[in-house]
Amino acid sequence: MRWMSTVPASDCGRAGTKSSEARLQVDAWVAKRGGERAMAVRARARLVELVAYARTRSPYYRHLYRGLPSKVTELAALPVTDKSQLMAAFDDWVTDPAITLERARAFAEDPALIGRPFGGHYSLSTTSGTTGKRGIFLHDARQWAVTSAMATRMLTGWLTVRDTARIAACGGRTALVVPDDAHVGGAVMAARLRGRSRVAALSVHRPLEELVEALNDLRPAVLAPSASLGVLLAGQAEAGRLRIAPALVCLGAEGLPMAEHARIGRALAGAKVRATYNANECPFLSYSCPAGWLHVNADWAIVEPVDERYRPVPPGEASHTVLLTNLANRIQPILRYDLGDAVTVRPDPCPCGTPGPALRVQGRAADRLTIPGADGTPVTMATRPVAIVLDTVPGLDLFQIVQTGPATLRLRLAPAPGIDPDDLWDTVRARLSGLLVRRHLGHVRLERASERPQISTGGKIRPFIPATTSAKP
Repeated sequence: MRWMSTVPASDCGRAGTKSSEARLQVDAWVAKRGGERAMAVRARARLVELVAYARTRSPYYRHLYRGLPSKVTELAALPVTDKSQLMAAFDDWVTDPAITLERARAFAEDPALIGRPFGGHYSLSTTSGTTGKRGIFLHDARQWAVTSAMATRMLTGWLTVRDTARIAACGGRTALVVPDDAHVGGAVMAARLRGRSRVAALSVHRPLEELVEALNDLRPAVLAPSASLGVLLAGQAEAGRLRIAPALVCLGAEGLPMAEHARIGRALAGAKVRATYNANECPFLSYSCPAGWLHVNADWAIVEPVDERYRPVPPGEASHTVLLTNLANRIQPILRYDLGDAVTVRPDPCPCGTPGPALRVQGRAADRLTIPGADGTPVTMATRPVAIVLDTVPGLDLFQIVQTGPATLRLRLAPAPGIDPDDLWDTVRARLSGLLVRRHLGHVRLERASERPQISTGGKIRPFIPATTSAKP
């Protein structure tokens, strides 16, 4: 998302203070009222400022931009970056010389530190993303202040007076369904909210029946699961096992067809269902509207749909990937970053009236593994918990799981340099087996593949390849 401020740049640099946060909140409202032009003016000014900052403070960008003019105003003049390049140059990429990849990795491998400050000033989260390669991302106070302002703008756009009254009638209780054993974005956010009496963080690793029981006890007014888990919960509600009536369901992590959104809303007593399309690289990127489009917060984020050669793709056509520029984060500048998702930008104004590019995402399909249970009854499991478990394995560079039979998963692993493949396999097998046992799927057979993860024709590694993608939970 991008939202530009009428506040001088120097004020935005002190966004950790309460006064700066208040100014950001006000500016978010002003920018939305001003429409596309107001957002574009802010974005352009912030881009110039960020490029200058990155060249000054990041050795990586200083080298990458060495042949560019002293002042860059056009985004297309900047070279493309990606996760592999930036992670390989991590120590030079970050703008704080006290931060190193070695320290960040050690922090990320300790689940007891989830949500705790890293380096004294930052939040740290990890992701494997659509490429299956682990990334470590830092968030400074400025970015968190922007994220908060964007969340406020999102909620005021989503909720009517009636919705707000319904939430208040339920005591304002919010249920976040997140991992509790890895430094992923949802877990870090939940940790930041820990201690608030009306917010409950439920582990995504719980067996589905236990999660349903916990939600029935909590009766949340707002429910925030991943999209694929939202579908599973809708199935539980349709079967009469989940009995909650939230006013709002906020889906994250994956994309779902609008028909599934409608299904979730019907199953959960007419809940309003909305979604966000965000990333660790930009935790405030976009939010959905009633028409089912995702609106980029275009005053604080820039998205560029491009083809295989990074040439612009016109609105109405599906891109090969999308380039992301995050205008809020200065500890780890994200400039023209290949996010790896295919998107289509709406070619005409969205009927909802929300400013900012409206898009739909094709590249984040909510793959689910359907496996026969011990009694033969099909059990559908979201893949995100599996990815989270593998993302915490030290020395695992890439992974790919192929469902080769109803109850057989073939694991393709790529160890990091210097990691013993046999030791890595033992660790992966133990952690994944533990997850399957907790899901009452201990009978599933894990195969060790001799081949490395396979790259698709699109140049990406698909982390999960289910036996079928058509099974409905």
